[in-house]
Amino acid sequence: METVTTPAKEIVDYLLHRKYGGTQPAMEEQLSRLRRDKVDHPVIYVGMGTCGIVAGAEYTLYAVKNYLNEKDIDAEVVEVGCIGLCAHEPVVDVQLPGKRRLAFSRVKAEMVENLLDNILNYELPAYAVLGQYAHPNQEVWDGVEALGNLPFFRLQNRLVLKHCGVIDPASLEEYLAHGGYSALERVLLNYAPSKVCDIVEDSGLRGRGGGGFNTGRKWKMALTATDTERYLVCNGDESDPGAFMDRAIVEGDPHRLIEGLAIAAYAINSTKAYIYIRAEYAVAVKRLRHALSQATQAGILGYNIMNSGFNLNIQVREGAGAFVCGEETALISSIEGKRGMPGPKPPFPTTRGLFGRPTVVNNVETLANIPPIIENGPDWFAGFGTEKSKGTKVFALAGNITNTGLVEVNMGTTLKTLVYTIGGGIKNGKQLKAIQFGGPSGSCLPEQSLNVSIDYESLAEAGTIMGSGGLVVMDEGTCMVDIVKFFTDFLQKASCGKCIPCREGSRRLHEILENITKRPMNESGHETLERFKGVLQLENLAAVMRDTSLCGLGQTAPNPLLSALKYFREEFEEHIFDRKCRAGVCKDLRMFSIDVEKCTGCTICARKCPTLAIIGAPRTPHFIIEDKCIGCGICFEVCKFVAVIIK
Repeated sequence: METVTTPAKEIVDYLLHRKYGGTQPAMEEQLSRLRRDKVDHPVIYVGMGTCGIVAGAEYTLYAVKNYLNEKDIDAEVVEVGCIGLCAHEPVVDVQLPGKRRLAFSRVKAEMVENLLDNILNYELPAYAVLGQYAHPNQEVWDGVEALGNLPFFRLQNRLVLKHCGVIDPASLEEYLAHGGYSALERVLLNYAPSKVCDIVEDSGLRGRGGGGFNTGRKWKMALTATDTERYLVCNGDESDPGAFMDRAIVEGDPHRLIEGLAIAAYAINSTKAYIYIRAEYAVAVKRLRHALSQATQAGILGYNIMNSGFNLNIQVREGAGAFVCGEETALISSIEGKRGMPGPKPPFPTTRGLFGRPTVVNNVETLANIPPIIENGPDWFAGFGTEKSKGTKVFALAGNITNTGLVEVNMGTTLKTLVYTIGGGIKNGKQLKAIQFGGPSGSCLPEQSLNVSIDYESLAEAGTIMGSGGLVVMDEGTCMVDIVKFFTDFLQKASCGKCIPCREGSRRLHEILENITKRPMNESGHETLERFKGVLQLENLAAVMRDTSLCGLGQTAPNPLLSALKYFREEFEEHIFDRKCRAGVCKDLRMFSIDVEKCTGCTICARKCPTLAIIGAPRTPHFIIEDKCIGCGICFEVCKFVAVIIK
């Protein structure tokens, strides 16, 4: 069943009227219904973020709707974004009249009927219960932990992610009922642009895209520029492997981004703004365009917003997926219709940016922080975090970690808390080996770095960068040489090719790493000398790239290599001198042998070997001829008696 709601334009007009002319009980009741403070029929929420869809949420949603139709049950179905606990998708919430909203994890389509049979009869199923949402006026479910008390959520401070997975991202009315656009209203009707810049500067908010420059100060540079025309650009081109923070924010709470962007545009006297987002984010793009259309129809965007005299037009530009377009000058070139290639700085975009005009580029998370700062004041925001790194930071936990997902913690939280308390530790009880921090241009930190605080200064001291917030956890089964080779390959393919240090340097780095992960089957003395010569050049080559590349991509491309050499040098030495990969990941270096005590002579391995490297008579132990073995591992995979071992 669809809930009939008051049009957003009426709600906007009422909220303005309420501020100056009192309240209307009927409208207040409608706002309460939109917040679902009280429901008179069941409401079923299905997490339809990209992570949920990949986990099968579309089938779960279809099963829920089919169940309600077949049973002729009067219930509302709401599609929400990701709550952050991606490892437990598909997540389904159920709110019954009088009771608190319940969350269920890993709800596959085939589980829907049994789950709803139970819960719609006010009976808790014996499985899948994740927790219940807190609400002062709703009855508590006995024996169910509060969602906020779960280890994953308990230490989070969800300022940016407050509405993600909770409200309907397709409903402007619902966002308004939860206080949405009140910060924009306050700014437009009460503050001059310079005052907004002062508030944001005093809050200590720093750019969440990686650089960490003070946001309010950046806005002031554009505001005080002599040009009469300025632009505001939202950088949603999230391209780091393992990073999905911005995507989840746009999918789960697009109006929060639009509100923050509108405030930022007003603060720099810009009437034209762009949101640059990669086309691969199909769900995010669809919801963003829908939200922009809603806001425009309600008079929140466009001409004379809220009778303030301020005009704003926001356009969406879909990027083609080039990693380099995450760099602001390359992004600006792409919006202008040119090839996305970095330009020299200075001049900085705040002086000469889009179409030659002063331009502010902020990423999604930075702009999503603006509404609560305006609502609660700069001192409130500065009360979170550390002395020089204020507020919270959103991180994407990925890799060999139990609770993959999206988390938001206060600046100053330790890596150990993030990985072990919130993230649930390493999968399958394995040992932590390294944490890749700051995306492909970040650094690999060892287990000894777990006590490092997550703030700009502490991470810089540890030899890494904050980046956009991607955090990849690696266990003992990871080969650090292989990881560095992966990131180097990624960066050489992402290079725009404009400058020689980055273009040729990244290619040569990858070439050298390829050579030390290959077995020299027929390597001559000359080739061996070339390989060792390349190895000796690794660190010098990395230093040249760092010092002479044009943009941040080339300057930070050597970071994974340099950090891995610093903390895991012995693994590189093993690959180079012993031709051995301790993790068994580099297939060309794997050597296999057969345990004669376990081998039964079944001959399966000999029959499957592509190079006929395995010999032996039936029913007698077999042997591997090392010179013929190519390390493919087929024998290891097909042996039923665990007789084949990696040396």
